[in-house]
Amino acid sequence: MLKVELHAHTSDDPVDRIPHTTAQLIDRAADLGFDALAVTLHDRQLDLSPWQHQAATRGVVLIPGIERTIDGKHVLLLNFSKECEEVRSFDDVAALKREERGLVIAPHAFFPNATCLGPVLMDRYADLFDAVEYNAMFTYGANFNARARRWAREHHKPMVGNGDVHRLRQLGSTFSLIDAAPDPASICEAIRQDRVTVVAQPLSWLKTATLATELLVMESIRDAISERSRARGAALAPTVAR
Repeated sequence: MLKVELHAHTSDDPVDRIPHTTAQLIDRAADLGFDALAVTLHDRQLDLSPWQHQAATRGVVLIPGIERTIDGKHVLLLNFSKECEEVRSFDDVAALKREERGLVIAPHAFFPNATCLGPVLMDRYADLFDAVEYNAMFTYGANFNARARRWAREHHKPMVGNGDVHRLRQLGSTFSLIDAAPDPASICEAIRQDRVTVVAQPLSWLKTATLATELLVMESIRDAISERSRARGAALAPTVAR
């Protein structure tokens, strides 16, 4: 059985401000006994070649991935080619799946966030998803994964445990144990065949509150920067037009 993390961000992320580098993520994963790791930046598939030697030396298999924004919602695309950066709609994802044997995962599907898929899209595109994420951000008495578990059971989909790692201390509380050979294609195929066990440890209320505050502050800063960039672009537009 392989210990696997399928949803992790690094400082290479073009959207969120992440304090740890890809190299630091690999080392931390190795220290915690992970056998495989997917780096899933927002809307960019990281070229993993600069880190392959380090990962191999530490015994970690790297899986290509991206957390792609599709119609405003987040979708995990694993082990696809660079073409995954170009998908814009769910129809595009379906077309990509017809061409390539990658894996499509619904992350934090029923969490109360505008970028989460929610019940309508999950039902509408049920056939598109190969698996559903059991997200690490939960605690005793507050667990938005419960609905995802029910949906997965009703639609006969496997679940995968993911950290959605934005801080290194998030790594290791929730993860997947997968019965597969240690290579990306085999890992994805094993998930499709539901040869996966979710290991999930609730976070303490203090850790949950601290992480949530950090991530909300990060999101506010990101939105402020985006708004400032849009305003600057709008201010320059008349000058360019002349």
